[in-house]
Amino acid sequence: MPRPPHQSLQAAVLPPAGAPSGALRGRTPDREQAGPWHSEAVCRRDEAGLFFAPSKEPTAERLAREQAAKSVCARCPVLVECREHALLQPEPYGVWGGLTAAERRVVLARRRRRDAVAQTDAVPAQVRRIA
Repeated sequence: MPRPPHQSLQAAVLPPAGAPSGALRGRTPDREQAGPWHSEAVCRRDEAGLFFAPSKEPTAERLAREQAAKSVCARCPVLVECREHALLQPEPYGVWGGLTAAERRVVLARRRRRDAVAQTDAVPAQVRRIA
């Protein structure tokens, strides 16, 4: 996987909705302050070709390659940080954090819907009737 732009872990990771401020989904404070997450990524030792499609790749080969990339991601200690990085950037290509570009688009759409519902719920019912 190519090296992502350098940024702090805090900038790369967002806590889940409703989590206490600064929550890193089970990550310890020591890991949070240890530096860039990508230095711990398992994929740094693998070929980038596993994570990114060559042009005109047949569907069966693409699916097999993506599954192999996801199996690398599954054993990675920084899977959550990588996934959040790809969702925040957003990374348009490749497998990042165990998700393909298409899967990341679905996650982003769900987050947008969740956030829209949360904003609607925050508006009092009287104000919603007026609008």
